[in-house]
Amino acid sequence: MIRRRDLIAVLGAVVTWPRFALAQSGGKRPLIGILCNTGRNASVSSIDAFLAGMRDLGRVEGENFEIVSRFSDSDNSKLPALAKELLGQNPDLILATDPDSAFAAHQATSSLPIVSVVLTDPIRLGLVASYARPGGNVTGILAAVDGLSGKQVELALELVPGARRIGLLINATNVTSTSQRREIEAAAAAKGVEIVPAEVRSKADLAAAFQTLSSGGAQIVIALRDGMLIQNAGQVAEQALSSRLPTVFGNREGVVAGGLLGYGVNIRANYRRAAYFVDRILKGSRVEDLPVIQSTKFELVINLKTAKALGLTIPPTLLARADEVIE
Repeated sequence: MIRRRDLIAVLGAVVTWPRFALAQSGGKRPLIGILCNTGRNASVSSIDAFLAGMRDLGRVEGENFEIVSRFSDSDNSKLPALAKELLGQNPDLILATDPDSAFAAHQATSSLPIVSVVLTDPIRLGLVASYARPGGNVTGILAAVDGLSGKQVELALELVPGARRIGLLINATNVTSTSQRREIEAAAAAKGVEIVPAEVRSKADLAAAFQTLSSGGAQIVIALRDGMLIQNAGQVAEQALSSRLPTVFGNREGVVAGGLLGYGVNIRANYRRAAYFVDRILKGSRVEDLPVIQSTKFELVINLKTAKALGLTIPPTLLARADEVIE
């Protein structure tokens, strides 16, 4: 027999349960769809950062939300079909890990909430009406900030003083390549430097691209921000080393894989911040009312092993500014 005071205690505990626990006991957990234009292995650390951000907000995968993922393995042509396939899983929202994934998801649905970890030129692409009032079903974090491209050009010239030609490695299938290229060309022109472009569509094009860069007289190469170039950063670094060309990436991952220098947004920090948007949406906020925010963490990473292989001496002033030096 249950005593009256014990029954009161049990009922009191039920009343104080968190609302999400009550909801989950009677229904399915929220489902987060992840659409990514790299491979699963290349995304592990970044997605771990997102999950850490969710834990900071009291949300744990497998306890109060679930994840379903689709990866294009750096083939942007697969993204539209993968987006539709992901929608077929009936997620509560989509976390798009890059501009191409956000664009594909937006083309597939104009109603389901989409949070993009990395946004580049979202107004021109029709993803948002404005940063302050996105107005549709997409919001997220900007990866392109004023002065970033100019800083990459400056760093390239610090690495190779007096360089007159900077190569530009471009994934032609990336929806943001046009705007990124325009920014780099403007920054280079301001320094009186010529840009030597080389376009690729897959890793199979990398060898020919570096032949183009070498024959065009490039003295250092900037690789545009792109999932395919990140996933194949090892091959990019190998081709660059065999061509005796230093490389500047827009991310840390390219340098860890063998590139010389990386400067840009701390992508893992963006993934962690993306949890804020996901949490707000799951609590009922409308995407159109969640302003797009700027990236706030940047990192400068240098690979001294690569510098030695290229016979380059990194200026001490540049080493002193680095957030990470790989030896």
